[in-house]
Amino acid sequence: MNIQKIVLGICLCFVTPGYAQLGVIAQSKRIQVVPQPVAQVDRPGTFMLTPATPWQVENDEQAEVVKRFVQQLAAEEAGLKWKIICTEIAGKLPASTPTMALPTASSAALVSSTRPASTTTMALPAAASAALVSGTRPVAIQPSSPQVISLTHCDSLADEGYRLHITPDSLQIQASGKAGFYYALQTVRQLLPPDLRKDMNNQTQGWELPCVEITDQPRFGYRGLMLDVSRYFIPKATLLRTIDCMALLKLNKLHLHLVDDNGWRLEIKRYPRLTQVGAWRVKRDEPFPARKNPLPDEQTTQGGFYTQQEMKEIIDYAESRQIEIIPEIEMPAHTNSSLAAYPELACPVVKSFIGVIPGLGGKNAEIIYCAGNDSVFSFIENVLDEVMALFPSRYVHLGGDEAAKTHWKNCPLCQHRIQTENLANEEELQGYFMERVSRYVRSKGKTVMGWDELTNSKLPEGAVIYGWRGDGEAALKAAEQGHPFILTPARTLYLIRYQGPQWFEPLTYFGNNTLKDVYQYEPVKDKWKPGYSQLLQGIQGSLWTEFCSTPQDVEYLIYPRLAALSEVAWSEKGKKDWTGFLSRLDRFNLHLSHKGIDYARSMYNIDHKVLPRNGELEVSLSCIRPDLEIRYTTNGDAPDGRSALYSEPLTIAGNCNLKAATFNGSEQKGEVLTLPVHFNIATAKPATGENINTRLLTNGLRGSDRHTDGEWCGWYAQDGSFVADLGERQKITRVSLGSLNNFGMGVHPPRYVKLYLSDNGQSYHQVATIQRTQAQNFAEGTQAVDIHLDVHPQKGRFLKVEFGNPGKCPANHVRAQQDTWVYFDELIVE
Repeated sequence: MNIQKIVLGICLCFVTPGYAQLGVIAQSKRIQVVPQPVAQVDRPGTFMLTPATPWQVENDEQAEVVKRFVQQLAAEEAGLKWKIICTEIAGKLPASTPTMALPTASSAALVSSTRPASTTTMALPAAASAALVSGTRPVAIQPSSPQVISLTHCDSLADEGYRLHITPDSLQIQASGKAGFYYALQTVRQLLPPDLRKDMNNQTQGWELPCVEITDQPRFGYRGLMLDVSRYFIPKATLLRTIDCMALLKLNKLHLHLVDDNGWRLEIKRYPRLTQVGAWRVKRDEPFPARKNPLPDEQTTQGGFYTQQEMKEIIDYAESRQIEIIPEIEMPAHTNSSLAAYPELACPVVKSFIGVIPGLGGKNAEIIYCAGNDSVFSFIENVLDEVMALFPSRYVHLGGDEAAKTHWKNCPLCQHRIQTENLANEEELQGYFMERVSRYVRSKGKTVMGWDELTNSKLPEGAVIYGWRGDGEAALKAAEQGHPFILTPARTLYLIRYQGPQWFEPLTYFGNNTLKDVYQYEPVKDKWKPGYSQLLQGIQGSLWTEFCSTPQDVEYLIYPRLAALSEVAWSEKGKKDWTGFLSRLDRFNLHLSHKGIDYARSMYNIDHKVLPRNGELEVSLSCIRPDLEIRYTTNGDAPDGRSALYSEPLTIAGNCNLKAATFNGSEQKGEVLTLPVHFNIATAKPATGENINTRLLTNGLRGSDRHTDGEWCGWYAQDGSFVADLGERQKITRVSLGSLNNFGMGVHPPRYVKLYLSDNGQSYHQVATIQRTQAQNFAEGTQAVDIHLDVHPQKGRFLKVEFGNPGKCPANHVRAQQDTWVYFDELIVE
C-alpha cells in the first residue's frame, strides 16, 4: 500500500466555538462512552460511516491502526467488505471558520503529564492557543471529499491521548502516537451500535455516528487486569475475548498469574515436566477451600497449559490492541506445581509427597523453593530466560507473597545461607532470594515487579511493588524508598469477592466488592506524603480464580466491574458521577451482551438489613442503582410493577414473608429478595455483648450458608457470650441456636453451650448445657447446625448464653492446626 505522508509545520488542531463550556460534560443518550472522556461537547447532526468511507492517513503506523479497526468491524459484520482508501491530507482552515482562544495555562495543563484537578475547559496545544491569541490561524484538516475519516499526528498531545471531532462531513482524529489513534477508534466503536448487523442502515449500508468533539487522555499510564490462570486454566479463546473487552475500555496491561501451587501454565522447553506434571491436578468437586490434598497414586486429569506458540499468538493479539502482557512466575512460595515436577528443588528436610494442590493446600502450601540450594537459582534463571525471550514486556513479575518459612527454619542449606550471607533471619533470606533473582532479571534489561510482601525485607533494586493487602498501604513502604508502585487493594479491587448481595451470588470468598465500591475507589489519598502520587503508576483489578470452573464463571466475576475500574484508571480525579456512569454502563453492557458475555446483574439486586427496634423489626431495603424503584409484598406473592413502592424502612410486628425486587416501570430488573421473618419470644428483643453483631441474633431472620452474608455473628479463636433481654419474665422450655459448619473456611459449631437465666440481669443461674464432640464439630461440608437446649420449664427475663470455641482444626483437616470461627445467626426461645 502506497501512503502519502504530508509533513505539516504546525500541529493540526480542531478549532470550534464553545470550548469554554467544556467544564461540564453533558450526559447525552446519543453519546455514552466508558471510560468517561476528559472533555466532551455534543454537536447536532450525524456522520454516516460505511465500508466505502475513505480513510486519510499519513504513514504506515496510522494505516495499521485503521486496518485493525476495519478488521474489527468486518469481523462483527461479516456480510460487508471493507477497504482502506488512503489519500493525502491537505488544505488549510478557511478564513471564515470561527475560532475561540483558550488560556495558555489551560492548554498547557492538558498536554503535560500532570493536570490541575479542576480543569474546566478543553485545552488546545500551547502553540495553537498562542496562535489564536495573536490572531493567526494554525493549519487544520480540510477533507478532500465529503464523508471522510482522517488521522493526523500532533506532537503536543499527551501519550495515549487523542482528539476526536465528528461533523456531518468528516471524522477527524489527532494523536501523538499509535495508542492515541487506537483509543480514539475504540471510542468510535462505542459510539456505533453494539450489533452492527442488526442496526445497519439498509439504504446506505452504514451506521450513523453522533457529532461530537472529544479531547481525552488517561489519568494513569498503568491500567491493568490480573488474571489468575493457575487455579483455573482459562482457555485461550476466553483470554482473547477478555483482551477485546479490555481494549474497548482502554485498559493497557494484562498481568497473567501463570504459576501457583495449583498449576504451571506455560510451556518451558528446557523443563518439560513443568507441563507434563505441573499443569495437572486431581479432580475435586468440593469448593476450593474444602479440597483435600492429592495422594501419590491419584490420577491428575484437571488442568492445561499454553504452548509457547499459543502464548506468542496471545501476546501478538494483545499488542495489536495496545495491551502489554506481563508474565508472573511466582517464587519462592506458591510453587507446588513446579516442585511436583522437580521435587529436588524443595528443602531436603521435606520428606512428604509433593503434588499439584487442588485447593488451599494447608501444610503442603508451606513447601517452597529451597533458598540454600544453588540449583534452584539455576532452574529459575533458565525458566526466566525462556519467559523473557517470549514476552516482549519490559516487566517480569516475580511474585514474592505469602511465603511460609516453616522448612527454611529447619533446613541446613537455608541456615547455612543465612550464616554465609550474614542475614538476620528467614525474612531477610527471602530478601536475599528475591534480590538474587531480580539481579539476573535486571541483567537482561527487564524491570522486576512483585507483591507488597517484598517490603518485609530489603527491596530488590528498582522493583515495582503491587499493593494488595488491605487498602494497599504496604506499597507506601516501597514509595517511601523511592520505588514505583501499583495499587490493587484486596478490599476494593479483588474481583474474586462477591459483587452484590450474597444471597443471589455464586459461592466465593469473604465480603463484597460491588460495582459501586470499585467505581468510588480513589487511589490517591489526601493523607499521602508529597511524592507518593508521582510514584503511583496506576491501578489493577485482580481476579483470582479459586471458584471458577468455566469461562462463564470468569466473565461473570470480571464484568461489569471492569468497566468501573477502567473509569477510575482513565478519567480525571474528582469528576465521578455515579448516575451518569450507570447510564453509560448500560450502553456498554449492550456491547458485552452482543459478544455473548454473561455479565453479572448484581447491581439490580436488593440489599437488606433487619434490626430490632422497640419490640418490632425495622426492615431497610436498598439497591446501589438509584434509578430503580423497589416494590414489595408482605403476603408471600411475587412483586410486580403494581406492588407497594418502598420509600422508607418498614416496620414488622409479626410473622411475615416479605418479597421485594427492583423495577424500571413495569419491567423487573433484579431477582426477588425473599425474607421469611419468624417471631419467637426473643425476636425483636435487644441482644448485647462485646460483638456488635449480636443484635442480629434476634432479628427473626435466618442466615444463608454464607457466613459473610450480613446475617451471622462471628467470634474468632475465642470463647464468647451474649445476653438477650426478653423485656419481662417469660416461661422458657427450650432455647435453640442456629450455627454453621463450613469445613473449608474453618467455621465450626461451638464445643459447648451453657444457658443461664436471671430476673435482674445481675445474678444468673445455669439452666441447661450441651457438650459437642470433636467429630460432631469438625464435619466435612457446609451445613447449618441447630443446637437445642431443653430447659425444665421456668421463668426469667434475661437469658445469657456462653459458648466455647471448638479449638484448632485437627490434623486431618484442610486447615490443620489453624484457629477456628464460631458463627450464630438466630436465637430462638420457646
